[in-house]
Amino acid sequence: MHTLDTLDGMTSHQSTQTMKPATAAKKLGVYIEATPAEFREGAVSRAELDELRANPPQWLQDLRRNGPHPRPVVAAKLGVSIAGLARGGVTEPLTTDQIETLKQESPEWLVRERATQAEVRKEAARIKKKHAERND
Repeated sequence: MHTLDTLDGMTSHQSTQTMKPATAAKKLGVYIEATPAEFREGAVSRAELDELRANPPQWLQDLRRNGPHPRPVVAAKLGVSIAGLARGGVTEPLTTDQIETLKQESPEWLVRERATQAEVRKEAARIKKKHAERND
């Protein structure tokens, strides 16, 4: 008996799990509006997502390299939180060039938000260490 064919004695069919294109884009770290129409118009199976990750087509390579990038990616590339982006007035996706320009210009809000993010990380590490010591 195949485990895919039976489960607790009942016949089962392996269902293909699919996700909305927006979910797949989020998992791939790309801005959905910049993806090709074929990608945006259909469901994406887990196997297709795995294939896109393993062998990204040219459009995906280009998007990852040049953008426009979604806010979580922009925030990570700038070393700030998503809320920090909003406080800095960045509400739209940015290209890699725009992100590099911001880094070079280093506006006051970016310096402030990077410092805030560094403090948040430091505090999280301190708490994690404290919990680890307590659990030993």
